[in-house]
Amino acid sequence: MSMVQLTERAVTKVAEILDTQEPKPAGLRISVVGGGCSGFSYSMAFENNPTMMDKTLKYGPLQVFVDQASLIYLEGAEVDYVEALEGSGFKFSNPNVKSTCGCGSSFSA
Repeated sequence: MSMVQLTERAVTKVAEILDTQEPKPAGLRISVVGGGCSGFSYSMAFENNPTMMDKTLKYGPLQVFVDQASLIYLEGAEVDYVEALEGSGFKFSNPNVKSTCGCGSSFSA
């Protein structure tokens, strides 16, 4: 199974933000949650206590935790960090997405 991938830019940005946190979290949680106008949306948050059911991905010193249910929707997805005139942020490219809505932050699979 092809797991979610983080680009080098995304890893660098997450590590940069992580270094400003006190106390320093164990890593980053990426998940898919119900909601949004298309049914699902992405969630990224720092995590102190991963669960036994999490898949732990390592990108250098950065640990990324993904729960079992989210893995289904994130298979083959890529997370990048983009900076543009419209703003900057993390962008998900997900081959499992069937449609998105106008807000650009929710999807259906």
